[in-house]
Amino acid sequence: MNRKSDFAFFHRLRVRWAEVDMQRVVFNGNYLLYFDVAFTEYWRASGLPGVQAQQEAGEELFVRKAQIEYHDSAGFDDQLDVGVRCARLGRSSLHFALAIFRGEEHLIDGDIVYVYADTRARRSLPVPTAWRECIRSRERIAPAE
Repeated sequence: MNRKSDFAFFHRLRVRWAEVDMQRVVFNGNYLLYFDVAFTEYWRASGLPGVQAQQEAGEELFVRKAQIEYHDSAGFDDQLDVGVRCARLGRSSLHFALAIFRGEEHLIDGDIVYVYADTRARRSLPVPTAWRECIRSRERIAPAE
């Protein structure tokens, strides 16, 4: 389970009426949307090539795996802080840990694994060295041995 102090990057969002279900809590599938929005802001803040630049290069990140663990629910008009951090850098994959907090209350944990790949061949590629260096410096990840 993640702690708020595990994250250096947060994106704040407010739960909209359309995102809650008949139980008056955020519909479970919307948490993946929240993770995606926060990841996009993390990536933008990093200065790494955005989606359009990746498309033009023909090499992009694809989601390989996504997991959510629910601890409590958010409701309409709650302000949420979504933490994002790179937990591990593989040869062609990036594993991100995410968590959602309402104030100090820990609501949701998530893990998303992205694979860097050639868009035409649909084959994995090594994560570019410049990306690795940027992410390592932001996250204080030690180089692989």
